[in-house]
Amino acid sequence: MNVINLLKQEVRDLMINDAAHDFDHIMRVFKNAQNICKKENANEKLVLSAVLLHDVISYPKSDKRSKLSSIKSAEESKKILKKFNFTKEEIQIIFDAIRDHSFSRDVIPATLEGKILQDADRLDAIGAIGIARVFAVGGSEKRPFYNIQDPFCKSRTPNDEIWTLDHFYRKLLKLESLMNTKSGKIEAKKRTRVLKDFLNELKKEIQ
Repeated sequence: MNVINLLKQEVRDLMINDAAHDFDHIMRVFKNAQNICKKENANEKLVLSAVLLHDVISYPKSDKRSKLSSIKSAEESKKILKKFNFTKEEIQIIFDAIRDHSFSRDVIPATLEGKILQDADRLDAIGAIGIARVFAVGGSEKRPFYNIQDPFCKSRTPNDEIWTLDHFYRKLLKLESLMNTKSGKIEAKKRTRVLKDFLNELKKEIQ
């Protein structure tokens, strides 16, 4: 069995039943990364290893430690990778990719492997699955769907710590412009159209 399959088994046992960062999320990001790797001259072993480990520690969005999730996952990944005989150089590339992938870090990864992980992860935040995930998280945090007075943030700053729909305006609709790879940009454009269609339909139904 190759190292990627061994890592899959390791990660499956570590993942918690999180509303948006469960093992199913990992495997969707894995598929996204595979598709991007086909078009980019990247080290697939390192990319897919980073994908499998990128959320091994994931604090709830309401937790004050939430912004540290990517850093803690990167640190935990080092311990895991050593068990599978990755070189120091390989471990560092994977560590950097995981540390820098998150939206809250607000950085562009330095390596192609990191850029692909970031794109693949962000693709799972948009499109139909992104809509499902955002409302799953909102439900788990017991947030209202939207602000009754201004659901679509026309005259106020989005606050997704209070209203779920605000997350579209604070983050999701921005992701298309932040993609790193050509294939990531193409897929993000399609998925962002799904978000916009949803919002347009929602406007008809609630206003």
